[in-house]
Amino acid sequence: MIPTLQVFLIVSAALFSAGLLAALSRRHAIFILIGIEMMLAAANLNFIAFWRFNPQSQPPTGVMIAIFSIAIAAAEAAVGLALVIAEF
Repeated sequence: MIPTLQVFLIVSAALFSAGLLAALSRRHAIFILIGIEMMLAAANLNFIAFWRFNPQSQPPTGVMIAIFSIAIAAAEAAVGLALVIAEF
């Protein structure tokens, strides 16, 4: 089976929903950060899927946005974990 855009969107929606559930249902800061990271991963999957299935995709803009988002997420995780460690 060749994956289509719909398959990627369904997987991304499931990943985003799981991240939202993890972020909203837990009260511990680590689980909230993990949920936010899952939601960012779902957004990155959407960026790459829309870039991949665009009939006129020139440069890999979706990949560049996803890599930039991963760098921002890493910085966010580092700051969040530093705050959690400083609190406890």
